[in-house]
Amino acid sequence: MSSLTAFPTVADIHRHLRAGTASLPELIELTLARIAGECPPEVFISLVDPGEVRRKARQLHDRLATDPGLPERLPLLGIPFVVKDNIDVAGLDTTCACPAFAYRPEHSAAVVERLEAAGAILIGKTNLDQFATGLVGIRSPYGEVRNPFHADYVSGGSSSGSAAAVALGLVPFALGTDTAGSGRVPAGFCNLVGIKPTPGLISTRGVFPACKSLDCVSILAHTVADAWTVASVLAGIDPQDAYTRRIEPLPPIVRTARVGLPTPLDFLADPVAQSAFDRALDILRRDAQFEFVEIPFEPFDQIARLLYDGPWVAERRLAIGDFFREHGEQIDPTVREIIGKADGKSAIDTFKALYRLEAGKRMAEAVFAQVDCLLVPTAPTIHKRATVAADPIARNSDFGLYTNFVNLLGMSALALPGPFRTDGLPAGITFIAPGGGDHRLAELGRRIEPLLHQRLGLSSAPPPRTTQALPPLPGTTPSVRLAVVGAHLSGMPLNWQLQERCGRLLGQTRTAAQYRLFALPGGEPRKPGLVRAAAGGAAIDVEVWELPSTHFGSFVASIPAPLGIGTLTLQDGSEVQGFLCEATAALDAEDITHFGGWRAYRANAQHHARSQGDRS
Repeated sequence: MSSLTAFPTVADIHRHLRAGTASLPELIELTLARIAGECPPEVFISLVDPGEVRRKARQLHDRLATDPGLPERLPLLGIPFVVKDNIDVAGLDTTCACPAFAYRPEHSAAVVERLEAAGAILIGKTNLDQFATGLVGIRSPYGEVRNPFHADYVSGGSSSGSAAAVALGLVPFALGTDTAGSGRVPAGFCNLVGIKPTPGLISTRGVFPACKSLDCVSILAHTVADAWTVASVLAGIDPQDAYTRRIEPLPPIVRTARVGLPTPLDFLADPVAQSAFDRALDILRRDAQFEFVEIPFEPFDQIARLLYDGPWVAERRLAIGDFFREHGEQIDPTVREIIGKADGKSAIDTFKALYRLEAGKRMAEAVFAQVDCLLVPTAPTIHKRATVAADPIARNSDFGLYTNFVNLLGMSALALPGPFRTDGLPAGITFIAPGGGDHRLAELGRRIEPLLHQRLGLSSAPPPRTTQALPPLPGTTPSVRLAVVGAHLSGMPLNWQLQERCGRLLGQTRTAAQYRLFALPGGEPRKPGLVRAAAGGAAIDVEVWELPSTHFGSFVASIPAPLGIGTLTLQDGSEVQGFLCEATAALDAEDITHFGGWRAYRANAQHHARSQGDRS
């Protein structure tokens, strides 16, 4: 029926659709067949009616047949996905893995609405640790979610079903949530990429809260590029969610990255886990793009302890409301014990903890003044399900050692697959950056993915290599459109100045036919001078970039005379900011307008130099 490979990525599916080797209805039939025939029963809590799924696939298929440009407007066209069952979907119960608590929402969560608007097709809702309270994936009356690589082990939680669905190749991506590591830990245990965004970057409207002030919607996928495509659809202000906000993006690292390595690292007497992390570290140490700096871990560990030892557990109690008191017997005993700690917390405890947290934020600022990001094991060890059952709270706490502090401090994080453990289980690493570091981490992850990521999920297929830089998130901050004409073009010597300021390439175009282009005399890299012509002008090739307004000033300040930034008119009549040159500087410069652009001029100059060399 289909040439689609097992464990497809978003990129795989779109490649098949473009080539015509599979249709959307075929893709959906393959997805539904896999779920019916290969899916462990504990992965899903509910499924969308297959007839409805097929109807949506056929509808998109018919639109695609008459609108070839549809994939450009719908970046997730036809991609099947699943969501954790604390995320609302209109027409399906939200259970939070507690059947007695279930309710049926009238509206889908904001993230589901955005994904479906981008062409994605929802398949169902997945199992989780009850009320998203746990990092293990076994606290659910719908069944313990077994690790896809070895059923005796936990899958990680609380986004257990979402992680298993992706690792098993049932869908290319899934949504989870992450308060204390619930997206990162299952990513690490299931050989997946997990994006834990900066709090406030992605709306949590329609997500039943664990800790409303800390919760994030997380993304689980096979590759960084896939996860980032999803993040690009989801990110942005939601006027109906008071917790979304404009996040100042940190620039990607385009030169050597200074990586903080917390010390000492504790692997809880698990030499196999330590060996796997050491292998990942050795690989990265051999790469010239990293410089490692040791930093003390104890201050971060102290902040992490606030999450469950401090008053934030009261947010979980608040979310459940009277149900906790009136139907406590319907709640998993371990979950009930954890949430019940809230009754011993006071307002005084809350303010004490807030004071400690503010001091912790100053500590973190000092650390990130020295490094670009942190590197930690995603989890210090992995346990068998029986081991967790024997001591559920303590063994669960083991997994949060390197995750619990991140949301408290407002940070971003990216979990990546690392070298497998020698016992055949996955082992993950996590990069952590300050709030706004989402693009920084994604670009870093994309670059190192080929070094560490060995196979897609449970399959033996190697991950595809993504050579193209990932664009910044669209529309998350005020921006300026900037036309570049010379050494700042993609692949040119000064393009890094745009990249490290979160610049995003919007496209290539030409100026209006009223400019002349000159090759200015001077050193390397050579610079062009674009001058508005009183007469005899021509259209000149340019790239248009989008630059956050907050970074635009520093970019302009770096431009040497006789160049400057002014208003440029493009071929379509629109106006953008762009490079212009003082007219007097062009008097003694070579007029290269007839080449139509800087790339063509440089290519001609290089060809001429080679020809001269051959003759000599």
